[in-house]
Amino acid sequence: MKNVQMSVEGNILTIKVDLSKEFGPSSSGKTIIVASTEGSITVPDRQEKIGLNVYKKK
Repeated sequence: MKNVQMSVEGNILTIKVDLSKEFGPSSSGKTIIVASTEGSITVPDRQEKIGLNVYKKK
Protein backbone atom coordinates (compact mmCIF):
# COMPACT_ATOMS: atom_id res chain seq x y z
CA MET A 1 0.00 0.00 0.00
CA LYS A 2 1.07 3.54 -0.68
CA ASN A 3 -0.08 6.29 1.69
CA VAL A 4 -3.18 4.41 2.96
CA GLN A 5 -3.97 3.71 6.60
CA MET A 6 -7.04 1.67 7.54
CA SER A 7 -8.62 0.91 10.87
CA VAL A 8 -11.81 -0.88 11.90
CA GLU A 9 -13.86 -0.04 14.99
CA GLY A 10 -16.93 -2.24 15.31
CA ASN A 11 -18.44 -2.21 11.83
CA ILE A 12 -16.89 1.11 10.75
CA LEU A 13 -13.90 1.19 8.38
CA THR A 14 -11.85 4.37 8.53
CA ILE A 15 -9.39 5.19 5.74
CA LYS A 16 -6.71 7.87 6.09
CA VAL A 17 -4.81 9.32 3.12
CA ASP A 18 -2.33 12.21 3.24
CA LEU A 19 -3.44 14.28 0.24
CA SER A 20 -0.18 16.27 0.22
CA LYS A 21 1.88 13.25 -0.93
CA GLU A 22 2.59 12.22 -4.51
CA PHE A 23 4.02 8.97 -5.89
CA GLY A 24 4.67 9.96 -9.48
CA PRO A 25 2.66 9.49 -12.66
CA SER A 26 0.19 6.68 -13.27
CA SER A 27 1.01 4.04 -15.86
CA SER A 28 -0.93 6.01 -18.48
CA GLY A 29 0.91 9.20 -17.53
CA LYS A 30 -2.34 11.19 -17.39
CA THR A 31 -2.58 11.46 -13.60
CA ILE A 32 -0.39 11.64 -10.49
CA ILE A 33 -0.84 8.91 -7.88
CA VAL A 34 -1.59 10.19 -4.36
CA ALA A 35 -2.46 6.86 -2.68
CA SER A 36 -3.23 3.28 -3.63
CA THR A 37 -3.88 -0.13 -2.14
CA GLU A 38 -2.20 -1.46 -5.32
CA GLY A 39 -5.04 -3.84 -6.05
CA SER A 40 -7.67 -5.43 -3.85
CA ILE A 41 -6.67 -6.19 -0.28
CA THR A 42 -8.50 -7.63 2.71
CA VAL A 43 -9.78 -5.18 5.32
CA PRO A 44 -7.84 -5.72 8.58
CA ASP A 45 -9.38 -8.49 10.73
CA ARG A 46 -12.39 -8.81 8.36
CA GLN A 47 -13.49 -10.76 5.28
CA GLU A 48 -14.32 -7.73 3.15
CA LYS A 49 -11.94 -6.54 0.46
CA ILE A 50 -11.13 -3.02 -0.71
CA GLY A 51 -9.42 -1.52 -3.73
CA LEU A 52 -8.54 2.17 -3.51
CA ASN A 53 -6.85 4.61 -5.88
CA VAL A 54 -6.51 8.32 -5.15
CA TYR A 55 -5.10 10.44 -7.95
CA LYS A 56 -5.14 13.94 -9.42
CA LYS A 57 -4.70 15.48 -12.85
CA LYS A 58 -1.19 16.39 -13.98
